[in-house]
Amino acid sequence: MGAYILRRLLLVIPTLFGIMLVNFALTQFVPGGPIEQIIAQLEGEGDVFDSIAGSGTEADTSFMEESGYIGGRGLPPDFLDDLRIQFEFARIECEEGYDGEPDLNVPECAAVQIPGVERFFRMIWKYVRLDFGESYFRSVGVLELVMEKLPVSISLGLWSVLLIYLVSIPLGVRKAVRDGTPFDTWTSSAIIVGYAIPGFLFAILLLVLFAGGSFWRIFPLRGLTSDSFEELSLFGQIADYFWHITLPVIAYSIAGFASLTLLTKNSFLDQIKMQYVITAKAKGLSEQRVLYGHVFRNAMLIVISGFPGLFITIFFGGSLIIETIFSLDGLGRLAFEATVARDYSVIFGTLFFFGLISLVVGILSDLMYVFVDPRIDFETRET
Repeated sequence: MGAYILRRLLLVIPTLFGIMLVNFALTQFVPGGPIEQIIAQLEGEGDVFDSIAGSGTEADTSFMEESGYIGGRGLPPDFLDDLRIQFEFARIECEEGYDGEPDLNVPECAAVQIPGVERFFRMIWKYVRLDFGESYFRSVGVLELVMEKLPVSISLGLWSVLLIYLVSIPLGVRKAVRDGTPFDTWTSSAIIVGYAIPGFLFAILLLVLFAGGSFWRIFPLRGLTSDSFEELSLFGQIADYFWHITLPVIAYSIAGFASLTLLTKNSFLDQIKMQYVITAKAKGLSEQRVLYGHVFRNAMLIVISGFPGLFITIFFGGSLIIETIFSLDGLGRLAFEATVARDYSVIFGTLFFFGLISLVVGILSDLMYVFVDPRIDFETRET
């Protein structure tokens, strides 16, 4: 098992490199970089896409001709060069024989665009040293920015997964035992309807019903904690936290009940038909003893082993719409804002960080298989 884990860990390096390479290459074809965002704001156009789609005279600077930025009309070339250097899209190079310090104000020096390949390997070298840089527009370190948003994402991810498992596993077991009964039919209908309802629509419904919309004002309308959170006792802080997180977690979890419930049911049905279950019943064991003493462990193998993957999916796939509806500032909103603003340092820094965690979680999922069923041997499977 140790050799298998070592091989998987070694595969993390080329896999993560490939993820970063593909995403970096794709961004080179997306119009509207961070410099164009700043130019659009300075020229009062508000949105970079307006300047991209607009028409007008040719750019009158060598920078505009070289890089193709359309939004820089009327801005000094030196200012544009400074921006390129600041965002590490260019560097100062001087003519051969010049002995002074590189300076754009010197005629012998000029801003030269850095090739994309070189910028990519510079970025990777920084990430290897866990240097994720700073946000282009917030002047805050990427890692610090992510840590600031983590409490919201962890709250949504952890409690949503726990709620899904606490509801879906007992319900799935019950549906398997009562397969084909009216209980099985109406519960299947209920979870399928819940799966079909978009999470954001269900979130609005919860707000209308329970957050003072038109009926009851039971839960708060926004935020993760109250303004007076620091003044509350420990018990009061815990209660206030769960009071705020209840509606977002329910809205976030509604679509996850169907797949896990049906997976649990089908897994139990497969095991119930096995010969060892028939033998156990023939020996006079009670249904509860057979179900939870023999069937449960085998049936739960595929369900429990998927816990890390499900958690990481919900954790990283933070719902922007639900976060917006409940005024929660999490990773979903951070990712959206970084993408719109073309904040490459945030986009690639978080991508590297999340990609690394996702790959490690994949290894943990395999370890969960072994933990649930020690008979599984990945070493034997690969030979």
